[in-house]
Amino acid sequence: MDPFAPDPAFAAGSVFVADWDLCHVRLQDDARFPWLILIPRVDDATELDDLSEGDRVRLMAEIVRAGDRVRALGDALGQAVEKLNVAAIGNVTAQLHVHVVGRRRDDGLWPDPVWGRGPSVPYAARLRTALESLGSG
Repeated sequence: MDPFAPDPAFAAGSVFVADWDLCHVRLQDDARFPWLILIPRVDDATELDDLSEGDRVRLMAEIVRAGDRVRALGDALGQAVEKLNVAAIGNVTAQLHVHVVGRRRDDGLWPDPVWGRGPSVPYAARLRTALESLGSG
């Protein structure tokens, strides 16, 4: 069996942060929003119902954990999170993944969705390295 690998499309816009119990965790490289992506390490999963009941429970716990990290990212960026958006969309990349995005009323896209809206603003390399450690805590 091949080891787990995230879809190569994730490498274009995000960086590896950590491997949690169930999920491979990535930081979306867009300084406009504190944003983590959770990718369950389950072969061929494209939908939530592809996960076992136990994995769905673990995923929910990791979503809550990611929300805590996204809030910490927002604080580190001076962009306190007012609302967490959580979504498993998969229209572009079919591999099951969950976005956990920190939003605020003054974020420039509020109240619209963030997906595919405007050019991303990559983090400065030094800041990105510092933020990656927040995702693994």
